[in-house]
Amino acid sequence: MKREEENSNGVDVGSNSKFPLSFWEVTAASTVVVGFLFGLLGVYLTMPASDYSFLKLPRNLEDLQILRDHLESYTSDYTAQVLVGYCMVYIFMQTFMIPGTVFMSLLAGSLFGVFRGVALVVFTATAGASSCYFLSKLIGRPIVFSLWPDKLKFFQTQVAKRKQGLLNYMLFLRLTPTLPNTFINFASPIVDVPYHIFFLATIIGLIPAAFVTVRAGLALGELQSVGDLYDFQSIATLFFIGVVSITPTLVRNKDS
Repeated sequence: MKREEENSNGVDVGSNSKFPLSFWEVTAASTVVVGFLFGLLGVYLTMPASDYSFLKLPRNLEDLQILRDHLESYTSDYTAQVLVGYCMVYIFMQTFMIPGTVFMSLLAGSLFGVFRGVALVVFTATAGASSCYFLSKLIGRPIVFSLWPDKLKFFQTQVAKRKQGLLNYMLFLRLTPTLPNTFINFASPIVDVPYHIFFLATIIGLIPAAFVTVRAGLALGELQSVGDLYDFQSIATLFFIGVVSITPTLVRNKDS
């Protein structure tokens, strides 16, 4: 008889002979990986010979402005390549939890404008979050226990309490800074958040914050720090939308 063990947080850490991903999850993860490889290959083969030493992940606003200044000339002539390259980098950063995606969101606004920029950020952020979800489902259990034991216990408790309104709760988390998005991406499969719930909450819940960041990218030269992105009005609006999203769950729990 197979013995299952639980750690002190109540999350099952026992061995499981069943492969953790379903057929459709494997298909989705494989599509992202194959698309990533072919996208990078396509960009490499079709871009002109030039000095690309300026291409590096931006770590501050100065790096970002230098990258934007160089890419502007390529965006008009090689729009498809820049788009694909942007998507591949953003998805890679999200998948492996590399800090700096806020700079990539600002870059989208600066290069592509508000509406195309928001669509691009939401698409790539959702794809990257999904890749992180699948990666965590395969190998993430010991990592998340090591990095975020207290957050994991809190998250597991809240998910267990809100099974009937889990989509509303996940939307609330995406809209507010209650838990870091990186943690949500990595911990969701560990606490049994279904992928379809995770996907819908991500693709919908990221839109407001993406709009704020992408719009700020239009005036990139005026930003003094990343903290300038979110003024009191922006934060209050995101919290208001988050509270509205979770209200049906709170009412349902009270009635029950």
